[in-house]
Amino acid sequence: MKKRFFVLAALVGMSAGAMAQKKGFDYTFYGQVRTDVFYNSRSNSETVDGLFYMYPKDVNPDADGNDLNGKANNGFYVLYTRLGVDVKGPMLGKIKTSAKVEADFRGSGTSYSTVRIRHAYFNLAWNGSALLVGQTWHPLYGDVAPDILNLNMGAPYQPFSRAPQIRYKFNTKHFGLTAAAIGQSQYLSVGPSSDVPGTTSTVKSQSFLKNSLVPEFYLGLDYKATGLIAGVGAHLSSMTPRTQSVYNDKTYEVNERVTGVSAEAHVKYTHDLWLVAAKSVLGSNLTQTSTVGGYGITATDARTGEQEYTPLRVSHTWVNVMYGRKWRGGIFGGYLKNLGAKENVSGLIGTGTNIDQLTTATAELTYNLPNWKFGAEYSWIAAWYGNNDAKGKIIDTHQVDNHRIVLTALFQF
Repeated sequence: MKKRFFVLAALVGMSAGAMAQKKGFDYTFYGQVRTDVFYNSRSNSETVDGLFYMYPKDVNPDADGNDLNGKANNGFYVLYTRLGVDVKGPMLGKIKTSAKVEADFRGSGTSYSTVRIRHAYFNLAWNGSALLVGQTWHPLYGDVAPDILNLNMGAPYQPFSRAPQIRYKFNTKHFGLTAAAIGQSQYLSVGPSSDVPGTTSTVKSQSFLKNSLVPEFYLGLDYKATGLIAGVGAHLSSMTPRTQSVYNDKTYEVNERVTGVSAEAHVKYTHDLWLVAAKSVLGSNLTQTSTVGGYGITATDARTGEQEYTPLRVSHTWVNVMYGRKWRGGIFGGYLKNLGAKENVSGLIGTGTNIDQLTTATAELTYNLPNWKFGAEYSWIAAWYGNNDAKGKIIDTHQVDNHRIVLTALFQF
């Protein structure tokens, strides 16, 4: 781990030095060393071995009725240590040029402590317009996100993803327009794990979006004033669950598609020592943004097994209030509700499709010095599990709770 860190630091340093010698280039080298210690009172749906937290798992009784998911767990990691460089390039006519490259050690999938690209893009800016090409935050994450210690940054209530994209922004004094075409790289959609009709077990794959030949699209409008940003956005995704169907021991070419339209509204206000922020999303099949949901099978062709689908609708909302500077405290609250599908479904493909509601309440306190942050955060998370009705809504629910504590030390340079 240390060897990889110093090798990457040397590479970034040499690159920065080379750019500094080129006419018209300037750079800012930055990074952080971050340590996270966490405790959970039960097993949870999570990634990065528990660092990226989602929600508590359902009760799983053994032969004696004991809950196999009721065991506490903890972890201690430095995977979100990161390095980056911001580059200012020479003018391209009347266009300002810039770029960013940022990496951490989170790895990919279940491979940890390996270098991973977080951001990698170039940006062209002119006369209130800006064109970004590369990987950065998904537009649904946007400029309004919770200011919390937890590395999930409010997921699954807050859409969380970094994605390759072509994004255009136009800004006036008070208004901003954002339009983007978006791909998938590290954060992927969920789809069926086999070509057999009726399959509801899932995998994450780039192929579901790639085979559709249609990227995700986002269009948003913001109002900005001193200390205030408020806006709305719309998102469209159209993916292909399967290109072939294995039915009655025969394989058929199929043409399948599921399309979802989502909407979001956000607001953030800062004044003196206060920060107040909130976001609400009505999502349709947004599994690539670290939330729950998916889609249901509505019909199956009797000869080929070709399937038709409808997206599940999920409402997720969060509110974040912070106060202070050297000593800074705050609260975060999130609520998610499964609204089901518009049509009857015979099977569900997605993440957390047996969850009716999720609720999170968080309190944190940090001590901040120049380049340093030390913090503690407590979260109570409740999930209501149950059975799906004909439209994918949840009935006969029961509640499962988790108590989570996070301790963080952060050195920024």
